[in-house]
Amino acid sequence: MPSLAEEVDRRRTFAIISHPDAGKTTLTEKLLLFGGAIQLAGAVKARGERRRARSDWMKVEQERGISVASSVMTYEYLGRTFNLLDTPGHEDFSEDTYRTLTAVDSAVMVIDAAKGIEAQTRKLFEVCRLRDVPIVTFVNKLDREGRDPFELLDEVEQTLALDVTPASWPIGMGQRFKGCYDLIHDRLILVERGNNDRPAEGIQCNGLDDPKLDELLPADLVTELREQVEMARGLCPEFDLEAFRQGTMTPVYFGSALNNFGVRELLEGVADYAPSPRPQPAVERSISPAEDKVSAFVFKIQANMDPKHRDRIAFVRLSSGHFKRGMKLKHVRSGKMMTMHNPVLFLARDREVAEEAWPGDIIGIPNHGNLRIGDTLTEGEDLHVKGIPSFAPELLQRVRPTDPMKMKHLSRAVEQLAEEGAAKAFKTRLGSQWIVGVVGALQFEVLADRIRTEYDVPVTFETAGLHTARWLAADDPAELKKFIDAHQGDLAEDHDGDPVFLARNGWHLNHTAETWPKLRLLATKEPAT
Repeated sequence: MPSLAEEVDRRRTFAIISHPDAGKTTLTEKLLLFGGAIQLAGAVKARGERRRARSDWMKVEQERGISVASSVMTYEYLGRTFNLLDTPGHEDFSEDTYRTLTAVDSAVMVIDAAKGIEAQTRKLFEVCRLRDVPIVTFVNKLDREGRDPFELLDEVEQTLALDVTPASWPIGMGQRFKGCYDLIHDRLILVERGNNDRPAEGIQCNGLDDPKLDELLPADLVTELREQVEMARGLCPEFDLEAFRQGTMTPVYFGSALNNFGVRELLEGVADYAPSPRPQPAVERSISPAEDKVSAFVFKIQANMDPKHRDRIAFVRLSSGHFKRGMKLKHVRSGKMMTMHNPVLFLARDREVAEEAWPGDIIGIPNHGNLRIGDTLTEGEDLHVKGIPSFAPELLQRVRPTDPMKMKHLSRAVEQLAEEGAAKAFKTRLGSQWIVGVVGALQFEVLADRIRTEYDVPVTFETAGLHTARWLAADDPAELKKFIDAHQGDLAEDHDGDPVFLARNGWHLNHTAETWPKLRLLATKEPAT
């Protein structure tokens, strides 16, 4: 039987981050195709169900063609176990992405060759930087006309303050795109037109002066390739594994996910260079993956993955130890022991029972409201994994059912969606109305859609006349009680029962903060310890 150290070493848990439309979902599909996890990529030309992207499984995602929830896919390739976490690209769902990035050890940043670094890419990168997550860059859509490779490298370096080193170099672009030269393994990889479901085999070369290049490529492109690579090697530092793993350097791969090109080299790069599971920060101490005792944390809750069963699944990242099905783990927040009867491994919405799992793996635990985002599970030790905050919403609206008789059903739907992290839900102290808070306006449409289709409650969202929400805290409980008693009309409780101040405008928020200096109005909330 393999040892814990061997299993940890084999694992690569990574996320894909990008701006919407950079080709992230297509790249995810192709990575799964290479790993043998799916037999046919959901190509745009495919029909019916085959066309549905495997990682976009929600009804709303399939209808709108965007990713709004993170999904997990586990597969084997090159003797490694990959746990791939696909994240929403749309900025209105960035909080789900933030939480997902707490569960990975590296990330692949996808950039559109024509557009370069876009606003959402920069935001997601900053989240990675907070945790020193190593980044591999994939410049996508080389089969279309794009920007000069040097310009793109310079933009990554200047905008993100990262050292860049090309791992491959494109040969032409758009109509002239012939392939890439693998700078790490000295291989020429040519595009095989009309063969999108099988990776192109690399042709081993003896450096850029190899006569094979002259035989296989047009003379002008060979000359251009040799000149550009020489220049790139002169301008960019050599790949430094340590710098990459510290999050200060990114290797850059060029390719076209749609044409299945450059994807294998990218995956090999993740296999060879991305770190195996890293230590996890907890309030009490750092948790090493090599520890014998199992520890894990919840970074996401997803309701109704199986529409037939109204289920809720807690997505759990294993931090340490060898997990076995049926074992008992302590739910640290409640102090209760939980038996892990039916843990699952994921391939998007498909699942299989997980008989065992190792550090870095993501398992799903069926959950009836006991587990919350940020909860820690251990074999007995009281540990609280940190760095998984909730953020104050930027937009607030009142929600009500179109049929007043369904108010009770609405309450259950809103509470479940809040536990899932899809939105914030605040119940006002006076009148017991539900106020829903989100980061981006598109979330209201998606929530209305989900409440209607998953809970059979048609709803309307209305303006609440509110500016923002802040969680309340104070060192002196008497001070907090005094404030709550005096401001019943401005208060609500979140789905955990914690007090929340609802500010009508910026002045109201600032005035309250000045009038009550001993009170803390918090824009972020860490899980309870």
